[in-house]
Amino acid sequence: MNNLIWFRNDLRVQDNTSLNEAMKGGKVIGFYCFESIFFETDSFGFKRTEKFRGQFLIETIRQLQQELEKLNITLFVYYGKSVDILPKLIDSQNIDTIFLQKEWTRDENTILDSVKSKVSSTVKFVDAYDQFLFHPDDIPYPNFKDLPQVFTYFRKKCEKEINVRPLQSIDLKMDKDNRVSNPTDIPTLSDLGLEDFQHDSRTVFPFYGGELEALKRIQHYFWETKKLAFYKKTRNGLVGNDYSSKLSPWLANGSISPRTIYWEVIKFENEIKKNQDTYWLIFELIWRDYFKYVSLKHQDHIFHVGGILQKVYEWKDDLSERSDWITGATKEPFINANMKELAQTGWMSNRGRQNVASFWSKELEQDWRIGAAYFESMLLDYDVHSNWGNWMYTSGVGNDPRDRKFNIKGQAERYDSSGKYQRIWLQETLF
Repeated sequence: MNNLIWFRNDLRVQDNTSLNEAMKGGKVIGFYCFESIFFETDSFGFKRTEKFRGQFLIETIRQLQQELEKLNITLFVYYGKSVDILPKLIDSQNIDTIFLQKEWTRDENTILDSVKSKVSSTVKFVDAYDQFLFHPDDIPYPNFKDLPQVFTYFRKKCEKEINVRPLQSIDLKMDKDNRVSNPTDIPTLSDLGLEDFQHDSRTVFPFYGGELEALKRIQHYFWETKKLAFYKKTRNGLVGNDYSSKLSPWLANGSISPRTIYWEVIKFENEIKKNQDTYWLIFELIWRDYFKYVSLKHQDHIFHVGGILQKVYEWKDDLSERSDWITGATKEPFINANMKELAQTGWMSNRGRQNVASFWSKELEQDWRIGAAYFESMLLDYDVHSNWGNWMYTSGVGNDPRDRKFNIKGQAERYDSSGKYQRIWLQETLF
């Protein structure tokens, strides 16, 4: 039996269902494709993956390849289209079974269906939901269409009725005879059509991609500094490496599983301290789950202009407003500072994201999908479900029952009263 693990957004060795299942018998190889569609220009004119996430992904794949080598598993890496590459690899390696993480959004489905159409019907595809905290088989909504429209109902019911599954451990490695020669190379930024860059010294995310880097971050944030014990108090911060966990980029591409983070929080609570701050990180993981379930329920409606509510607004598409928003040249210094941080580093705080999205959609009344697409292009931690779910939420076409609009000046006064953050990014004295 010859198995292939098709890595997508599960770029890790630890707590990986597909890897564990594939290693139970026969020979195993891994496959990853820098899918060219995700490096193309979208309908709004943005490159779907810009240099910051591109570099983070390259680092992640390099580390994944090294970690798999320790298990005597070869990872084949390509840039292009899986439909052009994977069927040939399946044939040349006599693959019987393909293990992969289950995805359900538009492009991922198209890619999978195209590959299936090109391989023998005897090849078996085994997929697994592996990006959740609360597994879909466990939640009290066996029919995704019954998912409540309000997050709080979902959270309380899940917390009350189900448990997070234990971590999966790898207790063995493959025989050395399993190793096959690997003629492939990990692409460079240039290969991906992206430009090289130097990291901005002001970035609050000076970290690298990869599973070991994610674990190192947990070690620092939880155990070395014990910042987890203050998470809820500091999570709306804007300056510094440790105002939040910063785990989202690794979570987004699956370098670390939400279960790993959850059980590490529980360990911290048992050994160091348990309070509202430690719980709040779990709370945020549940939010992440919720947006995944929203996209499972509503499918492609998360990309439609009316969102999941199918609301009709007279959205604008003003190129001048778009340029000012992207370059940080609006009338609001707080918005400008956040947008400049994003443009220079690929990162923006949670507080910043809510404000710039509200300003774009509620104040400027510009098409919210343009903002979501720009975030997709730029963010280190872009996750299709959270990004489009949050943008719908903030823009009045999603899951916010109150349809709030942010008071930008009030937010700046509350979260940047001294003006320190704005001075960092606007490089001028504002106060």
